[in-house]
Amino acid sequence: MGNRVAREDYEWVYTDQPHADRRKQILAKYPEIKSLMGPDPRIKWIVCMMVAIQFLAFYLVKDLDWKWVLFWTYAFGSCVNHSMTLAIHEISHNTAFGNNKAMWNRYFAIFANLPIGLPYSASFKRYHLDHHRYLGGDGVDVDIPTDFEGWFFCTRFRKFIWIILQPLFYAIRPLCINPKPITQLELINLTIQLTFNVLLYWLWGAKPVVYMLAGSMLGMGLHPISGHFIAEHYMFLKGHETYSYYGSLNLLTFNVGYHNEHHDFPSIPGRRLPMVKKIASEYYDDLPQYTSWVKVLYDFIMDDTLSPYSRVKRKLKGDVKQE
Repeated sequence: MGNRVAREDYEWVYTDQPHADRRKQILAKYPEIKSLMGPDPRIKWIVCMMVAIQFLAFYLVKDLDWKWVLFWTYAFGSCVNHSMTLAIHEISHNTAFGNNKAMWNRYFAIFANLPIGLPYSASFKRYHLDHHRYLGGDGVDVDIPTDFEGWFFCTRFRKFIWIILQPLFYAIRPLCINPKPITQLELINLTIQLTFNVLLYWLWGAKPVVYMLAGSMLGMGLHPISGHFIAEHYMFLKGHETYSYYGSLNLLTFNVGYHNEHHDFPSIPGRRLPMVKKIASEYYDDLPQYTSWVKVLYDFIMDDTLSPYSRVKRKLKGDVKQE
């Protein structure tokens, strides 16, 4: 448990990210893929159903013993809340109402944020689009761990702790790497979320609030679904910076596992990404891929060649236009 990871820096590259070139090649060969772009009308109703389910859960846990509150927090609430964060990821690409109603998407994301308890949907949108546009970009892509994370979390035990603390690092990393001025929409997100949290406590007490907040923290920490954080871009194989996952948990996560396909075509909703793989299979079948996020977490912890430094990073050239 005390072996130190040999890696002492990121994998610096001097090439552009691969997704733009592959997108051009695929569209030239399969122009019909353009028909898959555009909003997914079902996502609105799925999100509303998930919010309603969590509201019902808030009511049901208020009278449970604390041991059962904690059990259902991890067994159920964490799954729903992590799934909701990935619904917000989908909505950040305007898949709920389309590009012509961009603000409808922003406010719908704030609504989807309610059962998560942590006001983040407005900020996520700003940073996530930078992640797509400048994948691995030094000082811009806040999905890349900080130097402190790479330096300190360098043993198996420390990597285990790092995975548990993923929600914390995703929250503070933007402030360290790429701080941005607070927007009016972020203040609205914060105000609505805090008002909801207070009302929830006033109506039904502390247990629903613990169920909500702990579910979000646990679901994004040491949890099978959180394997996607590691699986998406950590360099398990040299020369590959994005990986897809084709396992059953895609059913709960809006197909976020189809991550090469998503970065190639971020305007295609998750529900249609399997169709991209089917149409352009020769571009994806031979890329490294996963079938288990649990195994990804295990391998990341136990493999002494992997650490938070196992990310492709690049210096950006020219004008950098951020959200």
